[in-house]
Amino acid sequence: MPVALITGASQGLGRALARDLSADGWSLVLDARGEERLTEAVFGMDPARTRALPGDVTDHQHRVELVAAAWDLGGLDLLVNNASHLGPSPMPRLADYPTVDLARVLEVDVVAPHALLREALPLLRRTGGTVVDISSDAAVEAYEGWGGYGAAKAALDHLSAVLAIEEPDLRVYAVDPGDMRTAMHQAAFPGEDISDRPEPETVVPALRALLDRRPPSGRYRAAELVAGALR
Repeated sequence: MPVALITGASQGLGRALARDLSADGWSLVLDARGEERLTEAVFGMDPARTRALPGDVTDHQHRVELVAAAWDLGGLDLLVNNASHLGPSPMPRLADYPTVDLARVLEVDVVAPHALLREALPLLRRTGGTVVDISSDAAVEAYEGWGGYGAAKAALDHLSAVLAIEEPDLRVYAVDPGDMRTAMHQAAFPGEDISDRPEPETVVPALRALLDRRPPSGRYRAAELVAGALR
């Protein structure tokens, strides 16, 4: 069965995708910073096919351990760079954005996915695998307060696009999932009611459409995929 490595898998979209793939027989390597939440996320999954490794994806040794766990499970067919850092909340204007906070956003959202990709590429090349980088509409639209996060996701989009050219045997997707009812989205709108946003599980069919049909590498919006853009 195929093997997937998913970062940020203890909650939100990462958790929803992990549970869906596990139910479909995939072997999984799952990462998150919080050990307790990650343990809860993998409850009920087949322990023979699941490796839950708590840690910070910006840490080199942790990334080495993630890829080693995939190797132990048989290789790597799918890398999902889902872990993200929003930055300060409430979200500051760029004129007030602390440099140390911007550096952290870029480290988590751009540098770490690239570093993990470099570590995982030998396994992905063996399988002609797939890379999914979770993006945002803030990467292509200018929203007040979203300068740090948006800039990081724009950079991640560009990394995805260049990787697709440099590694034509892989499928490389930057995916904008749209608004979701997640802890990160709540942090972006502190004190506001976000109960009208869809649950992360509603985005999983869009990701599965990419994995199952493997269209050309590129940037995709989940809403379009769910609406049948790949028919």
